[in-house]
Amino acid sequence: MARPSPAIGGSAACGRIAVDLYPFLRVYEGGHIERLVRSTAAVAASHDGTTAVRPARNEVTTRDVVIDEGTGASARLFLPGGAAGDGRFGGGRRLPLVLYFHGGAFVTGSAFGRLFHRYAASLAARAGALVVSVEYRLAPEHPLPAAFVDGWAALRWATSLDDPWVARYADPMRVFLTGESAGATIAHNVAVRAAGPDGDDIDIEGMALLQPCFWGAKWLPSEEAASKRDEPPMLAPVRLDALWPYVTAGAAGNDDPRIDPPAEEVSSIPCRRVLVAVAEKDVLSDRGRRYAAQLRCGGGREVTLVESDGEDHCFHLYRPARASAVELMDRVAEFISPTSCLQLQKQELHGRRRTLHHGNTAASSSGLAINSIN
Repeated sequence: MARPSPAIGGSAACGRIAVDLYPFLRVYEGGHIERLVRSTAAVAASHDGTTAVRPARNEVTTRDVVIDEGTGASARLFLPGGAAGDGRFGGGRRLPLVLYFHGGAFVTGSAFGRLFHRYAASLAARAGALVVSVEYRLAPEHPLPAAFVDGWAALRWATSLDDPWVARYADPMRVFLTGESAGATIAHNVAVRAAGPDGDDIDIEGMALLQPCFWGAKWLPSEEAASKRDEPPMLAPVRLDALWPYVTAGAAGNDDPRIDPPAEEVSSIPCRRVLVAVAEKDVLSDRGRRYAAQLRCGGGREVTLVESDGEDHCFHLYRPARASAVELMDRVAEFISPTSCLQLQKQELHGRRRTLHHGNTAASSSGLAINSIN
């Protein structure tokens, strides 16, 4: 646990801090929990599932479902316009099925909140994919492995094809897992379980892990250096040390393979393609690079490492219009659905040519480094 420190700001009445997981959560000695990331107002789904749906060309239709009545795990489905066969995404061909796990250090966030709703809708539109954004249980009320259990239930639910949207629109041969930060860690652990006897009937095409939250009992050199910066990173190493013991209710330390996966486990992940995205200023970046290297050691799969220069953890969520965030979205969308993205790019190029013909210009800058190895 983190060293107790004086409470600050409006929280002074709560006493001294016992566990400091800034910028996500603080726990005070009296047991009071302060969630620092305030969930934005929930966004209502656009469809209640009672009638047939044909999404408008430029819209994403959403619907909420219950995955597990016993645990309360649920999800929001995002169906892009054109799915019913207007030609935008391939003349009505079935869509990639993407399970998305939001970030938030296992303690904050919601699939129904504006931040993650916006990202999932953008991903569905850009990739031309049916996105299942999973509402998993959060710690400390539901310590890990609750989120992993919910993630696995979501994968089993989606691949069962029992849901009418999934049965009608999704391609069961193109299943992807994705998420950022803690959500990427959930995706990894779901994929690990799929490699075992429980997953012998599940085929995962690929994973896209954005700034995955992996850690360990010993700091890497870059993490040592980050702890001494005059300008600390968004995620401080000393606080990351406290995260895993807290979200597992003290049941595991930072040497737990679920947060510090061994190389042999990583290399055996059962999917054909993996994209790992890291941000230059993110204290977790070297863990992500090492994970990508371990994936390559397994052989037989395509591994792409995407590096965003000058950015910190989860930058793409908070500044989605920023050039680096747009470029990262494009890379993820292209990874999931290359054909659909090529069609969209042709449409966009045609639109840009028309704009340039009328005398306007647009400038773009790239801070994205891409390293792809088969």
